[in-house]
Amino acid sequence: MGLAICRRLLAMNARVATFSRQITDEVETLMAENTGRFLFVTADCAHRGAIKELVRYLEKEFGPIFGLVNNAAVVDETLLSMQSEDAIEQLFEINLKGNLYLTQQAMRGMMIRAAGRIVNISSIVGVRGFKGVTAYAATKGGIDAMTRSLARELGGRGITVNSVAPGYMETDLTKQMNLKQLQQIVRRTPLKRAGTVGDIAGVVAFLLTPDAAFISGQTIVVDGGLTC
Repeated sequence: MGLAICRRLLAMNARVATFSRQITDEVETLMAENTGRFLFVTADCAHRGAIKELVRYLEKEFGPIFGLVNNAAVVDETLLSMQSEDAIEQLFEINLKGNLYLTQQAMRGMMIRAAGRIVNISSIVGVRGFKGVTAYAATKGGIDAMTRSLARELGGRGITVNSVAPGYMETDLTKQMNLKQLQQIVRRTPLKRAGTVGDIAGVVAFLLTPDAAFISGQTIVVDGGLTC
Protein backbone atom coordinates (compact mmCIF):
# COMPACT_ATOMS: atom_id res chain seq x y z
CA MET A 1 0.00 0.00 0.00
CA GLY A 2 2.82 2.40 0.84
CA LEU A 3 4.40 1.83 -2.56
CA ALA A 4 1.09 2.52 -4.31
CA ILE A 5 0.68 5.77 -2.38
CA CYS A 6 4.20 6.85 -3.35
CA ARG A 7 3.52 6.08 -7.00
CA ARG A 8 0.25 8.01 -6.98
CA LEU A 9 1.87 11.08 -5.41
CA LEU A 10 4.81 10.98 -7.81
CA ALA A 11 2.31 10.84 -10.69
CA MET A 12 0.91 14.11 -9.29
CA ASN A 13 4.41 15.65 -9.57
CA ALA A 14 4.90 15.68 -5.81
CA ARG A 15 8.27 15.22 -4.15
CA VAL A 16 8.06 12.11 -1.99
CA ALA A 17 10.24 10.90 0.87
CA THR A 18 9.59 7.59 2.58
CA PHE A 19 11.23 5.00 4.79
CA SER A 20 11.00 1.35 5.75
CA ARG A 21 13.03 -1.25 7.57
CA GLN A 22 14.47 -2.50 4.29
CA ILE A 23 14.57 -1.47 0.68
CA THR A 24 12.85 -3.50 -2.04
CA ASP A 25 13.45 -3.93 -5.75
CA GLU A 26 10.30 -1.91 -6.46
CA VAL A 27 11.58 1.01 -4.37
CA GLU A 28 14.98 0.90 -6.09
CA THR A 29 13.23 1.08 -9.45
CA LEU A 30 11.10 4.00 -8.29
CA MET A 31 14.22 5.87 -7.15
CA ALA A 32 15.88 5.34 -10.51
CA GLU A 33 12.80 6.55 -12.36
CA ASN A 34 12.32 9.64 -10.18
CA THR A 35 15.77 11.03 -9.49
CA GLY A 36 15.54 14.14 -7.34
CA ARG A 37 11.85 13.63 -6.58
CA PHE A 38 11.87 10.40 -4.57
CA LEU A 39 13.92 9.77 -1.45
CA PHE A 40 14.08 6.51 0.48
CA VAL A 41 15.69 6.01 3.88
CA THR A 42 16.13 2.78 5.83
CA ALA A 43 14.56 3.24 9.27
CA ASP A 44 12.26 1.57 11.81
CA CYS A 45 9.46 3.65 13.29
CA ALA A 46 9.42 1.37 16.35
CA HIS A 47 12.77 2.88 17.38
CA ARG A 48 11.53 6.18 18.70
CA GLY A 49 15.01 7.57 19.29
CA ALA A 50 15.68 7.52 15.55
CA ILE A 51 12.46 9.25 14.52
CA LYS A 52 13.60 12.76 15.44
CA GLU A 53 16.83 12.36 13.47
CA LEU A 54 14.90 10.87 10.57
CA VAL A 55 12.60 13.88 10.28
CA ARG A 56 15.55 16.27 10.50
CA TYR A 57 17.35 14.38 7.76
CA LEU A 58 14.34 14.30 5.44
CA GLU A 59 13.73 18.02 5.89
CA LYS A 60 17.41 18.75 5.26
CA GLU A 61 17.47 16.68 2.08
CA PHE A 62 14.01 17.46 0.69
CA GLY A 63 12.84 20.62 2.43
CA PRO A 64 9.82 21.27 4.67
CA ILE A 65 7.24 18.52 5.09
CA PHE A 66 3.80 19.53 3.86
CA GLY A 67 2.06 16.15 3.90
CA LEU A 68 2.60 13.22 6.25
CA VAL A 69 1.06 9.81 5.52
CA ASN A 70 1.25 7.39 8.45
CA ASN A 71 1.13 3.95 6.85
CA ALA A 72 3.46 1.81 8.99
CA ALA A 73 1.68 -1.24 10.41
CA VAL A 74 1.89 -4.91 11.23
CA VAL A 75 -1.02 -7.32 11.67
CA ASP A 76 -1.39 -10.33 13.94
CA GLU A 77 -4.54 -12.43 13.49
CA THR A 78 -4.74 -14.17 16.86
CA LEU A 79 -7.46 -14.49 19.47
CA LEU A 80 -6.54 -12.27 22.38
CA SER A 81 -6.67 -15.20 24.81
CA MET A 82 -3.92 -16.90 22.78
CA GLN A 83 -1.85 -13.87 21.82
CA SER A 84 1.62 -13.42 23.25
CA GLU A 85 2.63 -10.30 25.14
CA ASP A 86 5.44 -9.73 22.65
CA ALA A 87 2.98 -9.75 19.73
CA ILE A 88 0.71 -7.26 21.49
CA GLU A 89 3.66 -5.03 22.32
CA GLN A 90 4.86 -5.04 18.70
CA LEU A 91 1.41 -4.05 17.45
CA PHE A 92 1.28 -1.04 19.74
CA GLU A 93 4.91 -0.03 19.19
CA ILE A 94 4.56 0.10 15.40
CA ASN A 95 0.88 0.71 14.64
CA LEU A 96 0.19 3.34 17.27
CA LYS A 97 3.26 4.62 19.09
CA GLY A 98 5.48 4.79 16.02
CA ASN A 99 2.90 6.78 14.07
CA LEU A 100 2.24 9.03 17.07
CA TYR A 101 5.90 9.90 17.60
CA LEU A 102 6.49 10.46 13.87
CA THR A 103 3.50 12.79 13.73
CA GLN A 104 4.77 14.69 16.76
CA GLN A 105 8.07 15.40 15.04
CA ALA A 106 6.71 16.16 11.57
CA MET A 107 3.91 18.45 12.71
CA ARG A 108 6.23 20.94 14.41
CA GLY A 109 7.47 22.30 11.11
CA MET A 110 3.90 22.40 9.80
CA MET A 111 2.87 24.46 12.82
CA ILE A 112 5.64 26.98 12.20
CA ARG A 113 4.57 27.35 8.56
CA ALA A 114 0.85 27.21 9.43
CA ALA A 115 0.18 24.68 6.68
CA GLY A 116 0.14 20.93 6.33
CA ARG A 117 -1.77 17.71 5.87
CA ILE A 118 -1.66 14.57 8.00
CA VAL A 119 -3.28 11.39 6.72
CA ASN A 120 -3.38 8.34 8.99
CA ILE A 121 -4.07 4.86 7.65
CA SER A 122 -6.39 3.13 10.10
CA SER A 123 -8.75 0.22 9.37
CA ILE A 124 -12.39 -0.81 9.42
CA VAL A 125 -11.54 -3.10 12.34
CA GLY A 126 -11.14 0.06 14.39
CA VAL A 127 -14.63 1.12 13.33
CA ARG A 128 -16.40 -2.22 13.61
CA GLY A 129 -15.25 -5.27 15.57
CA PHE A 130 -13.92 -8.42 13.92
CA LYS A 131 -12.98 -11.70 15.57
CA GLY A 132 -9.29 -12.45 16.04
CA VAL A 133 -7.90 -8.94 15.68
CA THR A 134 -8.66 -7.37 19.07
CA ALA A 135 -5.19 -5.97 19.75
CA TYR A 136 -4.76 -4.83 16.15
CA ALA A 137 -8.19 -3.18 16.26
CA ALA A 138 -7.21 -1.38 19.46
CA THR A 139 -4.22 0.18 17.71
CA LYS A 140 -6.31 1.27 14.74
CA GLY A 141 -9.06 2.64 16.96
CA GLY A 142 -6.32 4.61 18.68
CA ILE A 143 -5.22 6.02 15.33
CA ASP A 144 -8.75 7.30 14.67
CA ALA A 145 -8.95 8.83 18.15
CA MET A 146 -5.59 10.52 17.57
CA THR A 147 -6.92 11.86 14.27
CA ARG A 148 -9.96 13.51 15.85
CA SER A 149 -8.10 15.10 18.75
CA LEU A 150 -5.16 16.27 16.66
CA ALA A 151 -7.51 17.84 14.12
CA ARG A 152 -8.77 20.08 16.92
CA GLU A 153 -5.25 20.86 18.13
CA LEU A 154 -3.92 21.80 14.70
CA GLY A 155 -6.94 23.26 12.93
CA GLY A 156 -6.08 26.79 14.01
CA ARG A 157 -2.68 26.39 12.35
CA GLY A 158 -4.13 25.53 8.96
CA ILE A 159 -3.31 21.82 9.27
CA THR A 160 -5.84 19.12 8.44
CA VAL A 161 -5.76 15.64 10.00
CA ASN A 162 -7.77 12.71 8.64
CA SER A 163 -7.84 8.93 8.68
CA VAL A 164 -8.42 6.55 5.80
CA ALA A 165 -9.87 3.23 6.97
CA PRO A 166 -9.44 0.50 4.37
CA GLY A 167 -11.60 -2.58 4.28
CA TYR A 168 -9.97 -5.88 3.48
CA MET A 169 -7.40 -5.25 0.78
CA GLU A 170 -5.23 -7.29 -1.54
CA THR A 171 -1.94 -6.47 0.21
CA ASP A 172 1.05 -8.28 1.69
CA LEU A 173 -0.53 -7.91 5.13
CA THR A 174 -3.77 -9.70 4.24
CA LYS A 175 -1.84 -12.54 2.58
CA GLN A 176 -1.03 -13.60 6.13
CA MET A 177 -4.71 -13.81 7.07
CA ASN A 178 -7.12 -16.75 6.96
CA LEU A 179 -8.26 -17.37 3.35
CA LYS A 180 -11.69 -18.69 4.34
CA GLN A 181 -12.36 -15.59 6.44
CA LEU A 182 -11.30 -13.30 3.58
CA GLN A 183 -13.61 -15.11 1.17
CA GLN A 184 -16.51 -14.69 3.57
CA ILE A 185 -15.80 -10.97 3.86
CA VAL A 186 -15.77 -10.56 0.06
CA ARG A 187 -19.16 -12.29 -0.15
CA ARG A 188 -20.58 -9.83 2.40
CA THR A 189 -19.14 -6.81 0.58
CA PRO A 190 -21.72 -5.06 -1.65
CA LEU A 191 -19.13 -4.50 -4.39
CA LYS A 192 -18.20 -8.22 -4.22
CA ARG A 193 -14.46 -7.78 -4.22
CA ALA A 194 -11.57 -6.97 -1.95
CA GLY A 195 -10.12 -3.52 -2.25
CA THR A 196 -6.92 -2.71 -4.10
CA VAL A 197 -4.04 -0.51 -3.02
CA GLY A 198 -5.05 1.87 -5.79
CA ASP A 199 -8.43 2.38 -4.12
CA ILE A 200 -6.67 3.66 -1.02
CA ALA A 201 -3.91 5.59 -2.77
CA GLY A 202 -6.49 7.67 -4.62
CA VAL A 203 -8.25 8.74 -1.43
CA VAL A 204 -4.96 9.53 0.32
CA ALA A 205 -3.82 11.62 -2.64
CA PHE A 206 -7.12 13.52 -2.65
CA LEU A 207 -6.74 14.42 1.04
CA LEU A 208 -3.38 16.01 0.24
CA THR A 209 -4.80 18.26 -2.49
CA PRO A 210 -6.35 21.73 -2.24
CA ASP A 211 -9.77 20.16 -2.96
CA ALA A 212 -9.69 18.60 0.52
CA ALA A 213 -8.75 21.78 2.38
CA PHE A 214 -12.00 21.83 4.43
CA ILE A 215 -11.97 18.17 5.44
CA SER A 216 -10.48 17.46 8.86
CA GLY A 217 -11.01 15.16 11.82
CA GLN A 218 -12.67 12.51 9.66
CA THR A 219 -12.27 8.76 9.28
CA ILE A 220 -13.02 7.96 5.64
CA VAL A 221 -13.99 4.31 5.26
CA VAL A 222 -12.98 2.70 1.96
CA ASP A 223 -14.41 -0.82 2.14
CA GLY A 224 -16.73 -1.39 -0.81
CA GLY A 225 -19.75 -0.89 1.42
CA LEU A 226 -18.93 -3.68 3.90
CA THR A 227 -19.72 -1.60 6.99
CA CYS A 228 -22.67 0.33 5.58
